[in-house]
Amino acid sequence: MPLLTYQGVVYPAQCDAMGHMNVQFYIAAFDQSLWHLMAASGYSAAWIMERREGLADRRYEIDFRQELPVGSLFEVHSAVVKVGRTSLTTRHWLTNKADGVLCAELLAVSVYFDLAGRKSLPLPAAIVTAAGGLVEAVTAPAP
Repeated sequence: MPLLTYQGVVYPAQCDAMGHMNVQFYIAAFDQSLWHLMAASGYSAAWIMERREGLADRRYEIDFRQELPVGSLFEVHSAVVKVGRTSLTTRHWLTNKADGVLCAELLAVSVYFDLAGRKSLPLPAAIVTAAGGLVEAVTAPAP
C-alpha cells in the first residue's frame, strides 16, 4: 500500500486568479512527499553534508484531475515504481481528504547524485534494498 507522505491545507495565498491551488503548490507538496518517501527508502538527509550526495529530479510527469479550492485538506500517498542503477521512479497521488477524489498524480524520476562532481552515482545498497521493498503497482490508492 502506498505510504502517506504529506498532508496539507490550501491557503488563500496559494490560490491563483481562478480560486484554486496554483500549480507551484502542487509541486511543493509533491517535492515534500518525495523526501518522506526517500527517508522510508533508506536515504538520510545527513548524507547531503556527510557524503555530499543527494537527489536530482530528472523528470516530472503530472496529471491534474480536479481543482482544490481554498480551505481544502489534502494528502499525498507515494510509492516506488522502479529501482534503477542510479535512479528511482516514484508515483505520488494527491487526493482531496474530504472525499478521497484524486486531484493530481505525479510520476517522478530522481537520480542519485554526487553534489560536488555533478554526476549520477549508483544507488547505495541500503536504498536499493529498502526502496525495493516499497515497490508498488501504479494504481491509485483507495480513498
